Amino acid sequence: MSERAAPLRVGVRVPHATFAGGAERLHATLATVEALGFDHVTLGDHVSFRGGRGYDGLVQAAAVVAASPRLPVHLAVYLLALRHPVLVARQLASLAELAPGRVVFGVGVGGDDRHEVEVCGVDPTVRGHRTDEALEIVRGLLAGEPVTFHGACFDVDDARILPAPSPPIPILVGGRSDAAVRRAARFADGWIGVWVTPERFAATAEAVEVGAAGFGRGATAWRHELLVWCGFGETRGAARASLAPAMEDLYRIPFERFERTSPYGTPADVAGALSAYVDAGAHTIDVIAVGADQQQALEAAAAARERLLA
Repeated sequence: MSERAAPLRVGVRVPHATFAGGAERLHATLATVEALGFDHVTLGDHVSFRGGRGYDGLVQAAAVVAASPRLPVHLAVYLLALRHPVLVARQLASLAELAPGRVVFGVGVGGDDRHEVEVCGVDPTVRGHRTDEALEIVRGLLAGEPVTFHGACFDVDDARILPAPSPPIPILVGGRSDAAVRRAARFADGWIGVWVTPERFAATAEAVEVGAAGFGRGATAWRHELLVWCGFGETRGAARASLAPAMEDLYRIPFERFERTSPYGTPADVAGALSAYVDAGAHTIDVIAVGADQQQALEAAAAARERLLA
């Protein structure tokens, strides 16, 4: 397992309702997040999820870095297969000019809703291969290199994106499949785990690092990340009563499927559960905080962070 290259970082996902409330609400929420001591904010990405819901991760990232002069932004995760990689590389480079060193680009293949992939004109069965090709192109472009690539999904001749981000944008890959592990080993600076036990987190992070050596990659400052839904309340029952319907409404799957890997309870309960992931090699934790209301959830997540760091 990799050595911890930097102190543990704990971030929180910006609640979806924040963006619907306009710029004033976004500024207020980010000020609260910063005042509570979080190290960064996390954003997801969907185009048309479960009947049309969505939020473009890079558009929201641009809004966050413009509204906050300090907070870094982690994309966890961006559905790269649904976009053209040259356009994504330009968006990332533009974002890096606005906020140098404040962007972490997490990539996933999606697929929880096949229709979301289909309406973007992509065959769901090739989204993994499209992601592999796109990552190869994006990595080259973000390094400032001229890229020529001819694959099954993308054809690019002598493309270049300047200026190259400085410092470089870390690229992480999420997913629990063997293909995701290989993808992270080949292209990424770290792996993002979601809905995994601490034991599986440790085993997968190790597999990524071992696999990277097989691809001939040199020394890497690994930054493995956990994305985790957490419910907060005065009791475990109250916390579960908030978390379960929120997850079931979004994913349309019974909460019992998530329960083992979605901690809930008091801040002490949640911090105790998350500490096992730190021991398993998580360098960063992205909390999706759910509670009786947004403010309560953020404050409780911040209290869990303080316990975890202590």
